[in-house]
Formats: sequence, C-alpha cells, structure tokens
Amino acid sequence: MASPEQLRKEYEEQADSYDNLASVPLGVIERELFNSALGTCPGATVLDLGGGTGLRARQAITAGAVSVDVVDISPEMLQVGQAIEAKLKREGVIRYLQGDVAKPLDNLPLLAGGYDIVMANWVLDHAHDVAELEGMWANISAQLKPGGRFVGVRSGDPYAPCVAEGTGKYGVQYKDWKKVPGGVHFRYQLHADPPLDIEASSMEISYSGSTELHEKYGLCDIENEPFESSEAIRKDPEFWQLFIDNPSFVVVKARKKAN
Repeated sequence: MASPEQLRKEYEEQADSYDNLASVPLGVIERELFNSALGTCPGATVLDLGGGTGLRARQAITAGAVSVDVVDISPEMLQVGQAIEAKLKREGVIRYLQGDVAKPLDNLPLLAGGYDIVMANWVLDHAHDVAELEGMWANISAQLKPGGRFVGVRSGDPYAPCVAEGTGKYGVQYKDWKKVPGGVHFRYQLHADPPLDIEASSMEISYSGSTELHEKYGLCDIENEPFESSEAIRKDPEFWQLFIDNPSFVVVKARKKAN
C-alpha cells in the first residue's frame, strides 16, 4: 500500500488533471448530488477537508458560503486552487492550507469557533487504516459547530460493476484491488483528457454504509442524498441503472448534535 508521502506525490504529479472529474458522467452526477445535499448556505463558514483544488469549495461559495478553508496534503493541488482564485480575481474567500487531515490540525489557522459546514469529499477513501479514518472523523467533529452540517462524498461498493475494470460507461474505472486489514486498497482511473490514475484505500466500516463512526463522533440525522436529486439520473434512469443498482459512491449529509 502506498504511504501518505507516495499518495501526495501522485496528487502533485496529476494536480492539473483532477478537476477533469467534472467532465465524465460520474463527475456530473456527483456534482449534482453534492449540490442538492449542500443546498443553499447563505453566510456560512465552511471547512473543506481534503479539498484539493477547491472544486467543491467553489460550489459552496456559489451556494452562498462567505468563506471556505481548504485543507489538503498536496501543495501542488493547493497551488492549482490558488491559481483558479487568482483568475477569478477573488481574494480572501477561499484559503488554501496544507495539512494531513488524518492528524490533529492544531497547527493551522482555522476558525477558533468552528465552522457552520464541514465537507469531506473522497478524503475518507484515502485512509490507510481505521486509525487514520478515525483521525479524519475526529477532525470533522472537532471543527464543526454544534448543530452544524456535514456533507461528504464517500465510496460505495469498491467492487461495483459500474466501475469494474474494463467498464468505461461512466468515465471512471477501479482496478488492482488488494484486501488490507479493515478494508481494500485499489486504484481508480478517470477517463478524461488527460487521464487521472490515483490510489485509494476504502475501509469497510465506511463503504459498507455503517454510521458507527458518524455517531461515535457526535453526528446525527445521517442520510444519503437520494439519487433522484440528480437531474442527469432523472432524465435518463435507464443509462444510470447499473450505478443505481450498486453505486460506486454516495453523498452523505448529517448534523452535529446541538448538545
């Protein structure tokens, strides 16, 4: 299994390609499901853990958030995001901070009072073991205000036929599966131009749909965003049936207990 340093190197080498996710079919419905789960958030402060180039952070700003702090392990991914913000001539709205979201974030200048919304999109599928996964959930809980909202994208079945090796229907393919303690290690390919090829490690306690860790770290009202929330799926359910029958990802939303 690749180390965090090797994973960071892979993202550094392919940072410019990551936002091409939006161009493939799975990327389209991910964006739509995420938008639906996030809803409008006027005036919200947002923390995006493992937010990379800020793809979802920019969606949060469009939805009304006043600021987003992006934390990611890859300086190159952060630099791509900063360059995008510079092109938009937008300053001080999205901050890009380097850090390992599986470890305590006390060294970063995060908001002292916490955030209205914490996002964790795919980063839970880069935990190399359950201990790292719990470290991520600890940060989600620690940085989320009581009553605040969590929105995240996580892997569904890593063996799902819709992303099986040799299947390119939805623009993403998984390969090189290897069982590891507590989960499975694999690689995913994004069939875009240029292509993306990155390692992932999904823990069974996460991809099984268990809410054990959500609840352990103080979250409630946990639910997956219905697939019918995606316009693309509503328009062509027959095309998306393979995904619906056994989804390769889900968008999860929850709240932190007020007490």
